[in-house]
Amino acid sequence: MKKVFTLLLAFFTLNAMAQSMSPDEETQGMECTTITVGKKASKDGSVMTSHTDDSHRTRTNVWVEPARDYAKGDMQKMYLRRWAPKVEGKMPKYENIEIGEIPQAEHTYQFLNTAYPCMNEKQLAIGESTIGGRKELQSDSGLVDCQRLCMLLLQRCSTARQAIRTAGELLKEYGWNDAGECLTIADKNEVWHLEIYGPGKGKRGAVWAAQRVPDDHIAVNANASTIKEINLKDKDYFMASDNVYSLAEEMGWWSKKSGKPFNFAYAYAPQSRTMLACRRREWRVYDLLAPSLKLDPNAENYPFSVKPDSLVSIEDMMRVFKDYYEGTEYDMRKNLTVTDKEGKTVISPLANPFMKADELALHKVNGGWHALGERSIAVHFTVYATILQCRNDMPDEVGGLCWLELDNVASSIYVPFYANITDMPETYKTCGRETGFSRKAAWWAFNRLGTLAAKRWGDIRKTVDADLKPLQADFIKQRADIETQALQLIQEGKRAEAIKLLTTFSNQCGNAAVDKAWETGDLIWTTFDGRW
Repeated sequence: MKKVFTLLLAFFTLNAMAQSMSPDEETQGMECTTITVGKKASKDGSVMTSHTDDSHRTRTNVWVEPARDYAKGDMQKMYLRRWAPKVEGKMPKYENIEIGEIPQAEHTYQFLNTAYPCMNEKQLAIGESTIGGRKELQSDSGLVDCQRLCMLLLQRCSTARQAIRTAGELLKEYGWNDAGECLTIADKNEVWHLEIYGPGKGKRGAVWAAQRVPDDHIAVNANASTIKEINLKDKDYFMASDNVYSLAEEMGWWSKKSGKPFNFAYAYAPQSRTMLACRRREWRVYDLLAPSLKLDPNAENYPFSVKPDSLVSIEDMMRVFKDYYEGTEYDMRKNLTVTDKEGKTVISPLANPFMKADELALHKVNGGWHALGERSIAVHFTVYATILQCRNDMPDEVGGLCWLELDNVASSIYVPFYANITDMPETYKTCGRETGFSRKAAWWAFNRLGTLAAKRWGDIRKTVDADLKPLQADFIKQRADIETQALQLIQEGKRAEAIKLLTTFSNQCGNAAVDKAWETGDLIWTTFDGRW
């Protein structure tokens, strides 16, 4: 048994490492999807933002970072994030190099500390998607990268507009040192997209623009700039850095004298609008939530935001994030077919939407993002994903809700964690990237499940759905009951008891999800073992 376990451990570790390495080489600039929903576009009146962290180099753990008070003169260390050297037998990861420090805020808010910190106690929520932008904009003279900016905003801000203004002030003084990024920033009342780029080599600062999503609209960022023409006179919908026009003119990317309107996306990230991997996901989100628009799947540009055909529920968001173009001509499994018992040609159960480049080439699969520059919303190299709900009809203790998922969304489950809880399950706080294969890290339960499911997706996905879908429905139903109880406690002045109730509930859900993932993985291993 010991020998078998050792072999299994090696199999899963190497498999995860193989999956982890491929994004660096094949998906640079095509990592992460974020979808936003205005309060009048959602079924329950919540404002939503979201994020899939598709890097497979970021840490896999999450914890509650408590509120803190600091003395005057205390400093916050800043870091440069870069790929750590690959080590044989170890999973790839980032390393953080200390590059300076900035003054610490006297008081910081509590927040959920995912790899890209996502939500604080005041219901400020942040999603993220890398854009890249023109190479000439990259600057290593600044102190602030994307992960650190998310942290600073959640520590210091309570509304989306305050966060954008604070970002502008921090970046102007301390400088941006990352690639182009889009942060989708939501609060209890509205959601904005903030796109940021460096100011150019050797310069300290940033160039940025922000656009608000109308309350009755949804929007998406899939690694491409979507802010185009901006109207800074309309302060309710647009904000930008002081140099937003001048830098483009200085670099020769736009001229006021030309008479052509200024287009932020084409000035600072024109290549992102040509990438099929980005545009096709934009289309797919709108196609799933606003199919009546009948948008062209091959278009170069789509509206910044659209009105959905019906109000968007949390279940709708989960469904969209699990999508891999099934039922469309872009389903990358479609060319791998077999003949069934009735003589019909059907997609092979061995075909899966997460095949790597060599597999796609072997089977001559058309539509695969590796071959044609495409990728689906759900991918095998997702580290974690969030759907963040901010609700103005509830106190902050209850209103801020993070639905957290680990590994591939298509074979995983979203767990409800409230932004004001005091602790997370121990397995969620344990980084699987540091432990190697281990039952002590929640991420490995879902990574193993996703790895197994991909081996015979056509059959095994049914087992995964049969096990996880009922539990997902239970989480959604139980959440409503628990919130009613928590609200009653708060009305009675029992805030601490309400937070304890929510903490217990979130931790129970997290533990139940991990247990089910291990159980389902064991079931798959024993049921399908002789059919690989």
